[in-house]
Parts: sequence; C-alpha cells; structure tokens
Amino acid sequence: MKKKILAMLCCMTMAAASLTGCGGDNAAQTGAETGTDAGTATEAPAPSSGGDTKIALITMDSIDQHWVTLNEGAQKAASELGVTVDFMAPNTKDDAQQIECVNNAVAGGYKAIIVAANGPDAISSALKEAASSGVKIVYVDSPANVDAEATFSTDNKAAGTTAGEEMIKALEAAGVTSGDIGIVNVNAATDSCVMREEGFRAAFEGSSFNILETQYGEGDAAKSQSIAENYITQGVVGIFGCNEGSTTGTGNAIKAAGNSGIVGVGFDKSDAIQNLIKDGCLLCTMAQNPDVMGYEGVKAAVAAINGESLGGKVTDTGVSVINAEALGGAAPASDGAAAKASKEWKIALITMDSIDQHWVTLNEGAQAKAKELGVSVTFMAPNTKDDAQQIECVNNAVAGGYDAIMVAANGPDAISSALNEASAAGVKIVYVDSPANVDAEATFSTDNKAAGATAGQEMIKALEAAGVTSGDIGIINVNAATDSCVMREEGFRSAFEGTGFNILETQYGEGDAAKSQSIAENYITQGVVGVFGCNEGSTTGAGNAIKAGGNPDIVGVGFDKSDAIMNLIADGNLLCTMAQNPDMMGSMGVEACVKALEGESLGGKVEDTGVSVLTK
Repeated sequence: MKKKILAMLCCMTMAAASLTGCGGDNAAQTGAETGTDAGTATEAPAPSSGGDTKIALITMDSIDQHWVTLNEGAQKAASELGVTVDFMAPNTKDDAQQIECVNNAVAGGYKAIIVAANGPDAISSALKEAASSGVKIVYVDSPANVDAEATFSTDNKAAGTTAGEEMIKALEAAGVTSGDIGIVNVNAATDSCVMREEGFRAAFEGSSFNILETQYGEGDAAKSQSIAENYITQGVVGIFGCNEGSTTGTGNAIKAAGNSGIVGVGFDKSDAIQNLIKDGCLLCTMAQNPDVMGYEGVKAAVAAINGESLGGKVTDTGVSVINAEALGGAAPASDGAAAKASKEWKIALITMDSIDQHWVTLNEGAQAKAKELGVSVTFMAPNTKDDAQQIECVNNAVAGGYDAIMVAANGPDAISSALNEASAAGVKIVYVDSPANVDAEATFSTDNKAAGATAGQEMIKALEAAGVTSGDIGIINVNAATDSCVMREEGFRSAFEGTGFNILETQYGEGDAAKSQSIAENYITQGVVGVFGCNEGSTTGAGNAIKAGGNPDIVGVGFDKSDAIMNLIADGNLLCTMAQNPDMMGSMGVEACVKALEGESLGGKVEDTGVSVLTK
C-alpha cells in the first residue's frame, strides 16, 4: 500500500511541474523499476538519440495496481533505452480526461503515445489527430479503433472463458450444477472487459446455469461491492468480476456476507485480490502481465520512433490462473502458509522422461517445495518416453517404500495397472501435467485443449495478417496415447473449424527433436503454410526445420519454454509457444502429496496451472 501511495504522490507532484490537463491530475515518470524479465525473449531496439525522446503513457487511470505495475515495466524499459516515459493517466476512468491527456501529449512534443483506451471509439478521433501529427501510437492492454504500430494485451476473450471454466469446475465439485451467475463489469464500452465477459458467458453455453444481466460498477471497488451484494441477495451461486475493482468488490461482498459457498472469480492481481483469495472469499483471478505490456510497449515505441516498421502486430502477453494453492493459502492453517509435514515422507516423482527442460523445471519446483515442507522427493523418471520404463519406475517406488507417487503419465492406460497396484498398497497418487485412468488425490496440469485452441488461433492470426487464408497445416505430436498432447492437438484442430485451411494427418516424433525435425521437413516439402508442435521436442524440431528450410513465411507454433525454443522464436523461426508452468505443477503436487499423507481429503480435485503465449 505504501508503495502504491508513494507512486501516486510522485505522479501527482511531477505532473504539476510538467503538464496541465488530464483533469489536473496527470501522473509523470516515477522512475520505478521491476524485476520483470519481459525483454529477454527479444532484442531491445537501439536507444534513441539521448534522453530527449519523450513518450507518453496514458492508461485508463493512475490508481489501479494493474496500471501502476504496467508503468513500472515501462519505466524499466525507458531506463534501459535512455528515453523518458511520462505516466500521465487521469486519476479516474473518464473518456474526456483521457482525450485531454492525448491532446496534451501532442502539444507537449511527445514522439509516441502508449495508451490503454477506455473504449475503442471515444478516444479514436484524438489518436487519429496525434498520428497525423507524426506521433507513434502503441496500445497496451486495450486498443482503440485506430491503426497502431503494435498492441500488447491479454487475449481477453480466451481468458474470460478460462475464468468461466474455473467457476464451473468449482461449482460442480461442490455438487452445484445449476443456479444464477452474476457479472460485475466496468462499463459497456471498455473493449477488454467486454471481451472478458463474452468469453466468460461462452463457457456456460450448454450448461444449466443462468447468467444474469450484467451490472456496471465503473471499475470502482465500492460500487462493485454494492452490485455484488445485490446479486447475493438474489441467491446467486457465483459472481464474476471483469477487472481489478470489480473483482475486489465481489470478494469483499462475499466476505461481508460470510457465504463461502458463493464462487467468486475475477481479473488482475492486486494485493487486495490476493488476500481475498487466501481468505477463501474468491476462488481465483486471471493474472495478467501488465509489467510485460509496459516493458514491451516502450520497446515498440522506441523501435517505431527509430523508423522500424512493426506492421501493427498484436502480441498476447499471457494470463495465469492464480488460486489459493498458487498463493500458498489453501492449507487449513490460519496463517495461509503450507503446513509443515509431520515426518519426512518419501515421494517419488516420475515424469515422462528426465531430459526435456519441461520436466527438469517441474522437478525444480517439486524440490523447492519439498525443502520447504521437510520431505524428500526423488526424481526417478526414465531417460526416454517409454511405457515399460515408466511402469518399472512405479513398481520400484512401491518396492522402495515410497509414501506417495507424483506422476506425469505417458498415456492414460499403459501405466494404470501399476498405479492401481501402488494405490492398493497404500501409496498416494498425485498427477502432474498428464493423468492416467486411475483415481488420484489431485491433478495439477494445463487445460491442454484450451491451450491448443489458443495455439491454433495464434497461427490463424499470423497467417491472415500475412494474407494467407488457406493451405495445409502439419501437426507433430508425441504419440497417439499421451493424453496431454492429444488434447492439445484436439484444441488446435478445433481452432481451424470453418476456415479455409486443411489440417494434414498427424505425424508422431515421440517427443524427439531430431525425429520431429525430419517430420517437419517432410511437411515443408509438401508446401505447408504452418506447423504445430505438441510438446518441447516436437516444437524444437519444427523450428529447426523451418530454420534449415530458410522459409520464414511458414508459421511454427508449439508448446513449452526451453532455451532452444525461445532462441528459435527470437530468430523468427517460430511464431510463439504455449508456456506452461511446470514449476507450479511440481510445487503444488508435492504440497498435495503431503496433505494427503497427513490425512487431508483432496477429493480428486483438478487444478489448471495456467499457460502464457510467448512471442518474439
């Protein structure tokens, strides 16, 4: 809170010395820095000519923690590139004040404006005038209906759908299969929030739940709380908040009512929201990456000022589902910390192999949590994806007296018999990344079908932006049995339904980069316009094939975040990758094992550990 107040005071003080207008409460450069590594995936543009290059950052307001964090990312990039970024947002969401800020930036000789538009239309005329004056326009978070150099934002519709799916899972887990759902939005014009609502509503299509008419709180926590309280008196089973203020108000209303049976989900990651999640007053929030938006927005603005053409590219800066487990607040302990184990339980971690960076990172998360809880985790995965070796690992864990097994199954069936025997022997089973067809204490994994659909959507956007509306698409999968990858493929294919593209028969590379490269090279000789890799090895192979073929027009997308994949993206040989959170899977998996061993019933819960789209 102190940091936030200091930032606001600093903004207000410096604004008085620099610009007038924006309601008289313009904020200026704070000079704050963050620890974001947002810029590691791309090369930074060359610094402009000295610190006389002025860039205006105009967000919807200057108060929400979301915008404060976005400014921090912008200031970090500004410091690195030797430019000045003035945070000159109004102190409240108001179209007239935001227009005034744009006009003041033009009058003040700013070379670029980075803007999060209140709505797509209200500010458009002012931005057109700015552009005609030679000012470069870059969007962060929420665009207007004016062409810009680049846009860095969340895929709000997809994130809204994820929020809806999380609510449905929680309600159904509690035995609730019907009832009214309330939505608290900002207004009917803020495009980012409108798209979140649209995605949220889409998640409930075909269900027995009834989505009530949306109510608008203007992003104000107090107004949103009043709306949520009215929903609660109507007997709703869930409430969705579309932004920081809406979500905070929703959580406060549920807290005030003392009704933990109402499921609240929302957007943004303020301290208040995280505390409400830890206290059980909200289920989860969709955590965006505003620091990345700000950082990349400044880089794009500098590149445009220096004459680089960015082509109006749109970059999804990703979202993660943050729940109580992720915050360490799901344990029954009153202080929200994970409970220390009563003894040094032995836990076996068995992944598909021990080589892929994805599994190495998952193990790192597991080891960190094991150290925290005072238990031992033995990473005993085979060195290659092989059902027989994975079965042997399970059997060895049982014979070795391990108390619990954390497993990422190669496929849902092959390992099931061994796991059934382990369970019959009293060994607790927890799934990470990929489950088998055996009941377990809990599962921590990516919503692979949804993530695959996102990968497909990213490919379509890139192809259409290049004027390509038809052609063949190749898919490289691990095998036909690895459920996580099968679901990714299913989601990817669904994205192309109704388009002019043709998805070729899937080829299998067993997760091996060399085999996958050979498959991708064969696809390329067939004249494909895109290639999708379903895991780390498949994606690396696809990128290497595109690199070797020297055809950057082929769009490659994939999964996982290895160094090799990030280098291929940076070099333009892959468009993007779906970055999972394997460290979170490992950490949450160990905590679940300990809880189960300590006698807590987890009910077979399934937790989505989130995914982000990483681009150049």
